Amino acid sequence: MASNTSFSFSAAFLIFFIVGLASAQLSTTFYNASCPKALETIHAAVSAAVSKERRMGASLLRLHFHDCFVNGCDGSILLDDTSSFTGEKTAGPNNNSLRGFDVVDTIKSQVESVCKQAVSCADILAVAARDAVVALGGPSWSVQLGRRDATTASFSAANNDIPSPTTDLSPLISAFSKKGLSTTDMIALSGAHTIGQARCTSFRTRVYNETNIASSFATSLQSNCPTSGSDDSLSPLDAVSPYVFDNYYYKNLIRNKGLMHSDQQLYNGGSADSQTTTYSSDAAKFYSDFAAAMVKMGGISPLTGSNGEIRTNCRKTN
Repeated sequence: MASNTSFSFSAAFLIFFIVGLASAQLSTTFYNASCPKALETIHAAVSAAVSKERRMGASLLRLHFHDCFVNGCDGSILLDDTSSFTGEKTAGPNNNSLRGFDVVDTIKSQVESVCKQAVSCADILAVAARDAVVALGGPSWSVQLGRRDATTASFSAANNDIPSPTTDLSPLISAFSKKGLSTTDMIALSGAHTIGQARCTSFRTRVYNETNIASSFATSLQSNCPTSGSDDSLSPLDAVSPYVFDNYYYKNLIRNKGLMHSDQQLYNGGSADSQTTTYSSDAAKFYSDFAAAMVKMGGISPLTGSNGEIRTNCRKTN
């Protein structure tokens, strides 16, 4: 038992050390000289996309999360399949679910027009996530920059490392811990579900079989999500204010109105209840913790220096 505990501590320390070391290689001023118009170009494109379709804000935020959780924040989520590897787009958590790739293409094209092969697709995802949150009324933060792009992707890691909508609290905590993120980070980052929508297939079991759900809420969802069929029918993750980045996600959980099983796990008589309660009544605390957790998540195993490349097309390697 003692040796296992020692190993677990050493492994955890190594994860935090590596994440911290990689983050230290990033900088908020990375493009000041090489592409001074990079951030304003990304901001304008994200603002235009979200103005055209409010849901796109959640989609861009989710792309960054799903990128970082698979081999680090390296833009691998954007790669199409090739003859040498199967990309991450068709993995279970992403297939027919992730969106916004066309918006990223537009951003990349506009950035390339002001700075040729200077700004990575991975950094575009990180900045776009921040700008999308701000566009929907959420907090801002200084994005660490200097990531480079992967030249391969991992279908298997996408299937294994991204938590599913049916995940219980303990496995959720574990999945985030493996990425160097604390329980506090996990609960704060879950607040991203204050915007966006989910497919019927992601919450069907919950609305028909679980008891920790408000009966009126379950009934309201069943009309759009029958026991069979309509897998792709959408419902908002936050039915109160689905296009505003606020703390209603947590308020909903207190009322047993979490859309997915994994959401309601944050308020289900477990260790996450206290923090969820705090966020439900203190939006400023949620905003602060969310911003800090996003910076921390953005530092997961980035490629820096001479590793990787700067793709000219986010969908394929150079």
